[in-house]
Amino acid sequence: MALTNCPSCNKKISDKAKACQHCGFAVGKADSDDLVRKKNLQKFQKTQSIQNQSMLAMLLFIGGFGFMYWGGVRPGDTQHTIAIGCTVVGFVWYIVNRVRLIIHKRAD
Repeated sequence: MALTNCPSCNKKISDKAKACQHCGFAVGKADSDDLVRKKNLQKFQKTQSIQNQSMLAMLLFIGGFGFMYWGGVRPGDTQHTIAIGCTVVGFVWYIVNRVRLIIHKRAD
Protein backbone atom coordinates (compact mmCIF):
# COMPACT_ATOMS: atom_id res chain seq x y z
CA MET A 1 0.00 0.00 0.00
CA ALA A 2 1.57 3.25 -1.17
CA LEU A 3 0.55 6.83 -0.64
CA THR A 4 -0.21 9.03 -3.64
CA ASN A 5 -1.51 12.55 -4.05
CA CYS A 6 -5.23 13.05 -4.64
CA PRO A 7 -5.76 14.68 -8.06
CA SER A 8 -8.36 16.99 -6.57
CA CYS A 9 -6.93 18.26 -3.27
CA ASN A 10 -3.28 17.06 -3.47
CA LYS A 11 -3.45 15.43 -0.03
CA LYS A 12 -1.95 12.00 0.60
CA ILE A 13 -4.29 9.04 0.06
CA SER A 14 -3.85 5.32 -0.36
CA ASP A 15 -3.36 4.09 -3.91
CA LYS A 16 -6.07 1.48 -3.22
CA ALA A 17 -8.68 4.00 -2.06
CA LYS A 18 -11.85 4.29 -4.14
CA ALA A 19 -12.41 7.91 -3.08
CA CYS A 20 -10.39 10.58 -1.32
CA GLN A 21 -11.24 10.75 2.36
CA HIS A 22 -10.48 14.49 2.41
CA CYS A 23 -12.50 15.84 -0.53
CA GLY A 24 -14.55 12.86 -1.73
CA PHE A 25 -13.10 12.77 -5.27
CA ALA A 26 -13.86 9.35 -6.80
CA VAL A 27 -10.33 8.25 -7.66
CA GLY A 28 -11.34 4.71 -8.56
CA LYS A 29 -13.89 5.84 -11.17
CA ALA A 30 -11.74 8.61 -12.66
CA ASP A 31 -10.16 7.98 -16.04
CA SER A 32 -7.21 9.84 -17.50
CA ASP A 33 -9.44 12.51 -19.08
CA ASP A 34 -11.01 13.29 -15.70
CA LEU A 35 -7.58 13.62 -14.11
CA VAL A 36 -6.34 15.93 -16.88
CA ARG A 37 -9.48 18.09 -16.60
CA LYS A 38 -9.09 18.30 -12.82
CA LYS A 39 -5.44 19.30 -13.15
CA ASN A 40 -6.28 21.98 -15.75
CA LEU A 41 -9.06 23.32 -13.52
CA GLN A 42 -6.69 23.59 -10.57
CA LYS A 43 -4.12 25.42 -12.70
CA PHE A 44 -6.80 27.83 -13.96
CA GLN A 45 -8.06 28.50 -10.41
CA LYS A 46 -4.52 29.17 -9.15
CA THR A 47 -3.89 31.57 -12.05
CA GLN A 48 -7.16 33.39 -11.35
CA SER A 49 -6.28 33.69 -7.66
CA ILE A 50 -2.91 35.26 -8.45
CA GLN A 51 -4.49 37.64 -10.97
CA ASN A 52 -7.13 38.70 -8.43
CA GLN A 53 -4.40 39.43 -5.91
CA SER A 54 -2.55 41.45 -8.57
CA MET A 55 -5.68 43.53 -9.14
CA LEU A 56 -6.06 44.21 -5.40
CA ALA A 57 -2.40 45.21 -5.20
CA MET A 58 -2.82 47.59 -8.13
CA LEU A 59 -5.91 49.16 -6.53
CA LEU A 60 -4.00 49.60 -3.27
CA PHE A 61 -1.13 51.25 -5.15
CA ILE A 62 -3.39 53.60 -7.13
CA GLY A 63 -5.46 54.48 -4.07
CA GLY A 64 -2.39 55.29 -1.98
CA PHE A 65 -0.79 57.25 -4.80
CA GLY A 66 -3.96 59.21 -5.49
CA PHE A 67 -4.54 60.04 -1.85
CA MET A 68 -0.92 61.04 -1.40
CA TYR A 69 -1.06 63.65 -4.20
CA TRP A 70 -4.72 64.65 -4.40
CA GLY A 71 -5.95 63.93 -0.87
CA GLY A 72 -5.25 67.38 0.48
CA VAL A 73 -2.71 66.26 3.07
CA ARG A 74 0.72 67.70 3.70
CA PRO A 75 3.96 65.74 3.84
CA GLY A 76 4.59 64.64 7.39
CA ASP A 77 0.92 64.13 8.27
CA THR A 78 -0.21 60.71 9.40
CA GLN A 79 -2.51 60.32 6.40
CA HIS A 80 0.37 61.16 4.04
CA THR A 81 2.57 58.53 5.70
CA ILE A 82 -0.21 55.94 5.44
CA ALA A 83 -0.71 56.83 1.77
CA ILE A 84 3.01 56.34 1.10
CA GLY A 85 2.88 53.00 2.93
CA CYS A 86 -0.12 51.85 0.88
CA THR A 87 1.64 52.88 -2.32
CA VAL A 88 4.81 50.97 -1.46
CA VAL A 89 2.97 47.87 -0.21
CA GLY A 90 0.71 47.84 -3.28
CA PHE A 91 3.66 48.18 -5.66
CA VAL A 92 5.73 45.45 -3.99
CA TRP A 93 2.70 43.13 -3.72
CA TYR A 94 1.97 43.64 -7.42
CA ILE A 95 5.54 42.84 -8.47
CA VAL A 96 5.60 39.72 -6.26
CA ASN A 97 2.33 38.51 -7.78
CA ARG A 98 3.57 39.05 -11.33
CA VAL A 99 6.68 36.99 -10.55
CA ARG A 100 4.47 34.29 -8.97
CA LEU A 101 2.33 34.26 -12.11
CA ILE A 102 5.37 33.83 -14.37
CA ILE A 103 6.69 30.98 -12.21
CA HIS A 104 3.26 29.34 -12.12
CA LYS A 105 2.87 29.49 -15.91
CA ARG A 106 6.37 28.08 -16.50
CA ALA A 107 5.84 25.22 -14.02
CA ASP A 108 4.08 23.03 -16.58
